Amino acid sequence: MTFVPPGTGWPGDPATADTPVAHDPADVRRLASACDTLAELTAAQSVCRACPRLVAWREEVATVKRRAFADETYWGRPVPGWGDERPRILLVGLAPAAHGGNRTGRIFTGDRSGDWLFASLHRCGLAEKETSTHAGDGQRLLGVRVVAPVRCAPPANKPTPEEKGTCLPWMSREVALVAPHVRVVVALGGYAWQAMWPALKDAGYDLPPARPPFGHGAETEVRYGDAPVTLIGCYHPSQQNTFTGRVTAQMLDDIFTRARSLAV
Repeated sequence: MTFVPPGTGWPGDPATADTPVAHDPADVRRLASACDTLAELTAAQSVCRACPRLVAWREEVATVKRRAFADETYWGRPVPGWGDERPRILLVGLAPAAHGGNRTGRIFTGDRSGDWLFASLHRCGLAEKETSTHAGDGQRLLGVRVVAPVRCAPPANKPTPEEKGTCLPWMSREVALVAPHVRVVVALGGYAWQAMWPALKDAGYDLPPARPPFGHGAETEVRYGDAPVTLIGCYHPSQQNTFTGRVTAQMLDDIFTRARSLAV
């Protein structure tokens, strides 16, 4: 099986067999803009087929699998946003990992980056459990929602500019739907920092004329209506960053402690 058919019982699957499918960039724009709720949006995100290269790759990975997961069924579909539906903190990631989110169906679940992320969120009171291994494992984010600029696992972890542009309306609409509640946005990595600005603009945020540079702990205040919103940069807890010591547990805890204090 190359992917889990929608509505067949995967834990947390937001889609059904009747969920409309985007087949090209115009479909993505049309369907995203028509979604009035997160439930509608995440369902449509999870069945998108607008990028042929990404569709082929995610389904090939789900068929060939990694030896360690050879007996598991892979999700093999786009990975929708997840977490609190009225979040005070929005986490922006990169894209699902081929054998992480593409396998589990949930962003940051089932890979080493997620191990670091959820452990820190748990220590800071922002996640119910310190680990997340699969959809339906009981993990719950507390006042936090996770989104990604690209919803499919890309080859070599490198989506093309065209693929990024095609996927943007999904994130823009999700950012817009939760914007009334969000007070902090944390970008996990430089790519997430760059990708979130057009989504914030599309969602109606009042942004500075020049984009501030990314850095770990960098902060910038923007506004949504009358509400101040703080953008925070955070090094991505990738395996390379954590193995080399560029990111430590204390560094992550400091970011999320700060985010929680600002989100009150």
